[in-house]
Amino acid sequence: MKSKRDTQFRQWATRLLREHLVQGDTINQQRLEEQTQKLTEMQQAVELLSRTLEQQQLVNDLGKGVLREITDYAYALNLLDRYVHGTLRIEKTSGKAEFVLDYEQAYEINQSMKNDFAGLFGIEKDHGFKSAIGTIYQTFDGKELYPSAEEKAANRLYFIVKNHAFSDGNKRIAAAIFIYFLNANNMLYRADGSKRLADNTLVALTLLIAESKPEEKDTIVKVVVNLINRCN
Repeated sequence: MKSKRDTQFRQWATRLLREHLVQGDTINQQRLEEQTQKLTEMQQAVELLSRTLEQQQLVNDLGKGVLREITDYAYALNLLDRYVHGTLRIEKTSGKAEFVLDYEQAYEINQSMKNDFAGLFGIEKDHGFKSAIGTIYQTFDGKELYPSAEEKAANRLYFIVKNHAFSDGNKRIAAAIFIYFLNANNMLYRADGSKRLADNTLVALTLLIAESKPEEKDTIVKVVVNLINRCN
């Protein structure tokens, strides 16, 4: 590797590698900027439509429905933008949960679902289910680790799915208890009676948790909280 030809080869390989890294980073950066620009334009369009409807004072049921859908869409776009840029925060929560769900109540929910599913559904393999329920109410230095109702709901959904405490039905039981807890704390429906979290969104979130990596937990919990908080 000391010949002139070898030296030229190393110089060529080094230059090629440097160009690849620089150009690749530039291309990725350009793609991110393009996606961000498109997202910004979509947000602006949705906000414009929302303002137009409000200014025109559409008071019939159709107008209210359109306005609600547009407002929801704008919030979803903003949430996606914050997710992409890593600026999601736990905010706009409802405060302390008024309803406390213990293991005995969660067990009854599990038992009530067994009539709808056959086989090994709902059979506990270990103490993972009880742990998932109790962990939500843990404290440190006199303070709750999950102080708000939204944080308790999101983390409980995560823990029940991830603990794999049942021979079958982990995701279905987790989703059912999640819904039950939201409803008991008056968080499942908006003031107009519509669901704060659509059925397909709940399915997607549950599957997302199941397929996620442990290091992604904080991000996923933040997404769930922002989908059930008072902004949505």
